Amino acid sequence: MPESLRVAVGEGTVTALAYAPGQPAVARATVILAHGAGAPQTSDFMVALAEGLARRRCHVVTFNFPYMEQHRRLPDRAPVLESCFRDVVAVARARPALTSHPLVIGGKSMGGRMATHLAAQGLAGVAGVVALGYPLHPPGKPQQLRSEHVGRIRLPFLVVQGSRDAFGTPEELRPVLAPLGRAATIHVVDGGDHSLKVARSSPTAQAHIFEGVLDEIVRWIERLP
Repeated sequence: MPESLRVAVGEGTVTALAYAPGQPAVARATVILAHGAGAPQTSDFMVALAEGLARRRCHVVTFNFPYMEQHRRLPDRAPVLESCFRDVVAVARARPALTSHPLVIGGKSMGGRMATHLAAQGLAGVAGVVALGYPLHPPGKPQQLRSEHVGRIRLPFLVVQGSRDAFGTPEELRPVLAPLGRAATIHVVDGGDHSLKVARSSPTAQAHIFEGVLDEIVRWIERLP
């Protein structure tokens, strides 16, 4: 079971969950992950992601944004989300067990986008950023890009994107990431949607696909400078 933490943010607090790796002495990294707009850190996706990376020798910290902690439907504005993410990073850095490994920030959809905001702003001490299902634009509105900041990222950046993601396909993402050169990596989930789910008719089981995503994230972490 993960350890529950309270993190002071603004005028309140949010809950964070710390997942310890099975072999802490040989941990690969500390990974701080934010949830998407519609589901908390306890969603099946986020728990499977955290537990899977912990099994692969990563310390993992997830957390709720303030609106989710307060059971509000609409997400907070970006500055509030970014500030919360920073506060969680600061709490993680204050824990000795989490400070002796490379620090990776990321998340699902909106959470991953907020991680890229921090990376573009130059958050110190971060080794890389990972986004699972980057929300490049609202579904059906490809002209409303959420990528103006991406070109300012100076860190290794991994994007895990489904080939049929309505929020942006890998083909749409590639020109956005091109200015980053070799620092940017796209791992395509063939047939995957925004949550990396494939159709039931897929010849490959969903569980196997998700394990492959976890393996790819760990391979990318091991290549970090």
